[in-house]
Amino acid sequence: MTAPEPPRVQTIGLTLGDASGIGPEIVLKACAALSAEFDLRVIGDRRWLAREAARLGLPMPVAVDDVGRLPDDLQIGKIDPRAGQAAWQAIVHGARRAQAGDLRALVTAPISKEAMQAAGHDYPGHTELLAELAGRVPVRMMLAHDSLRVVLATIHLPLRAAIDRLDVDLILQTLLITDRALRQSGITRPRIAVAGLNPHAGEGGLFGREEIDIIAPAIAAARGQGVDAQGPYAPDTVFMRARGLQTVDAVIAMYHDQGLIPIKYLGLDEGVNITIGLPYVRTSPDHGTAFDIAGRLDSDGTGRANPASLIAAIRMAARMSEPRTPQAAASP
Repeated sequence: MTAPEPPRVQTIGLTLGDASGIGPEIVLKACAALSAEFDLRVIGDRRWLAREAARLGLPMPVAVDDVGRLPDDLQIGKIDPRAGQAAWQAIVHGARRAQAGDLRALVTAPISKEAMQAAGHDYPGHTELLAELAGRVPVRMMLAHDSLRVVLATIHLPLRAAIDRLDVDLILQTLLITDRALRQSGITRPRIAVAGLNPHAGEGGLFGREEIDIIAPAIAAARGQGVDAQGPYAPDTVFMRARGLQTVDAVIAMYHDQGLIPIKYLGLDEGVNITIGLPYVRTSPDHGTAFDIAGRLDSDGTGRANPASLIAAIRMAARMSEPRTPQAAASP
């Protein structure tokens, strides 16, 4: 007789983010909106969260992992290494619980990279930290909107360094990770378009040879491994080609702003940041700490921060962590 499968973990972890920014406010608002729908566990300073809940007139989340103690004199709207340290502790705690199988997915509220680095943690952002915590696995950043998905070949690098970093292996690995992630999310035959680097995708070498020497060979190698990859296409039109997700499931962008500008133009409230390649699902809102509005109230006494992108990130994490029938997929 076959033994019954153990019950599947339902809990989604939700880190508090940088407490000097809008993280606590949007976490409280998201929990209030979704607590009846999802099993959410907040990871952060319980005392600070309770104080913010009282200030904003919002309910206190039921489940909290009390991590990252914050000082009473922390100023809202200011970069502070103590907030950076607390945010780092919450991320590490959440990542370890997710890797241990205690969490169904991990959703992270925005952090201040400057504050975290001032606390002694030299990471450009969540993506690189989570990759190291998972054993330095190769990961990529995917930005998802209802009408467009973009994956970055390079992430937090100066533009000159990003161009120097591009090679056949890097782009091939990006294509394989993207194909696998799309299949795991339920897309049976992912269609991936690849943006060129140069104007008009190099115009046959007139404006640069990266498309000929690097990008096209990577696409050919990916196709040889069963990935439906097309391009390289001119960067100024490829995102319009993909918008609506009718003919393309994702676009590979060569560098950070090439991919983020079209996604953010569609609206910050709906965008979701997804780290693909991790051994668990991780998402986050597609915006930062918003120090300029943190702690501020509207005329009716409610906080000004909009939780829509965090709510979208939680819903995305729930969808991506649903059990699915395994799909044959290329392996990075």
